[in-house]
Amino acid sequence: MEQQSSSKTKQLVFAALGIALVFICTVFVNVRLPVAANGGLIHLGNVPLFIIAILYGRWMGALAGGIGMALFDVVGGWFLWAPFTLVIVGLMGYTVGAICEKNRTLTAYVLALVAACLIKVVGYYGAEGIIYGNWLAPVASIPGNLVQIGVASAIVLPIVAKLRKHVAVFSWAGSRK
Repeated sequence: MEQQSSSKTKQLVFAALGIALVFICTVFVNVRLPVAANGGLIHLGNVPLFIIAILYGRWMGALAGGIGMALFDVVGGWFLWAPFTLVIVGLMGYTVGAICEKNRTLTAYVLALVAACLIKVVGYYGAEGIIYGNWLAPVASIPGNLVQIGVASAIVLPIVAKLRKHVAVFSWAGSRK
């Protein structure tokens, strides 16, 4: 029973650290774009999101990404975006983690990041269309979303290749041993 409590505590601590890392990288490492309906934003919050999802699985990825970036939206003045971000980025983290829990290869990591990119582009296209009531304007946001995921992927892949050899993978992360 004590070991189960310790495991739950570790899960909670890792989730909180993941949320904090995503939030901090989104807040402090970002560039507002002078295009799109509300300017758009490129940030590095996806870097810790993807690392966490790849190393610790779907639930950690979903929590860290969805909550961390939704908190940024609330604190950063993007209030209308927060519910969409919670769902879209949570789904990105969940998907990356789900793919990488079963397949610990570079090919799986790349496919997971491509899936996250598709979720981001489609999800934020739909969110922007709903928020602004215009289904043509969101096309201007697609290049920024592609750059954001591309830059994050270029940073994440070499880091994860090194980290996965040294980071202990916990039992809550799925079927990995």
